[in-house]
Amino acid sequence: MELKTPLYAAHVKYGGKIVPFAGYLLPVQYQTGISAEHIAVRTAAGLFDVSHMGEVTLKGADALKNVQMLVTNDCSVMYNGQVKYSPMCNEKGGVVDDLLVYKKADNDYMLVVNAANHDKDVAWIKSHISGDVKFADISFDLAQIAIQGPKAYEIITKLVDKEKLPVKYYSFTTNVEVGGIKCIVSKTGYSGEEGYELYTANENAVSLWEKLMDAGAGLGLIPCGLGARDTLRLEAAMPLYGHEMNEVITPFETGIGFFVKMTKDDFIGKAALLAKGEPKIKRIGLELTDRGIARDGDKVFAGEKEIGVVTSGTMCPFIKKAVAMALVGIDAAAEGDVLELEVRGKRLKAVAVSLPFYKKDKQ
Repeated sequence: MELKTPLYAAHVKYGGKIVPFAGYLLPVQYQTGISAEHIAVRTAAGLFDVSHMGEVTLKGADALKNVQMLVTNDCSVMYNGQVKYSPMCNEKGGVVDDLLVYKKADNDYMLVVNAANHDKDVAWIKSHISGDVKFADISFDLAQIAIQGPKAYEIITKLVDKEKLPVKYYSFTTNVEVGGIKCIVSKTGYSGEEGYELYTANENAVSLWEKLMDAGAGLGLIPCGLGARDTLRLEAAMPLYGHEMNEVITPFETGIGFFVKMTKDDFIGKAALLAKGEPKIKRIGLELTDRGIARDGDKVFAGEKEIGVVTSGTMCPFIKKAVAMALVGIDAAAEGDVLELEVRGKRLKAVAVSLPFYKKDKQ
């Protein structure tokens, strides 16, 4: 039976179309529709319920030691109030999950994991920690709301002193009162835009949502669902677990090797990544030139040779193009190559392009 986030009633109130996702009942879209929600985030602001995400904490004298072993990025150089993105690998170099590491203090870390991987991640982390460290799963104690878009700052500063907000991208502040509601405010997101993710106690979620909606009235803020969240992240070429990465595909193979610091003393999967050597596959962008939309699992061809598989595909409302990401042989395609995608039994032409498809600084 699917769970409901603390904001379920608000989604119904605002006309959300509810679907099951990662064990929860969440809005895939509202009456405005996915395209309008996507455009709102690119031009004004959108409000997302991401309370289904999981949060766990590691505290104690050996907290950092354990975080360093669990994730591939180097967290030893983090400052208090910093956020880092990192894959978490298995012993074979595949990805257990990709997550965010929040450093609250030298002995206090919070890991934010994907909702669909919550149970697996909790079991994995608990079975791989040791020493003076205390693990806690606080996923069901926190609600998380994301406000994303170029007007996010203008909206949120109606509710909070700007001096209390995080300034740097991938940083956060704690014990911030947003409209009188205590929150962790993080300058992060999954949309390719400026914005914030706010963590608060479950009982505050509806009030915080309504305060943000009221603050955004007249500034273009609208509630957004899972559909727009996916089209936005794909337009910005952000990988999604279960699509661009999984327990077999390594971070180097899917183009996030920057977040793997092989100079660290050790981490789970390091030996396997060293043994694998240079990656044999890579992630590429594809822009369809024939009419149609590619989907996860569609085959990619160079002439009559099958060279890879689509991992994500959609029509992106802002750039007004059908695009896809795919994993292909390392030397199978270069930027500008004309390839073909097998979509519902038909071959559609696509051009290999650089990623991301959209970057706000370039618009």
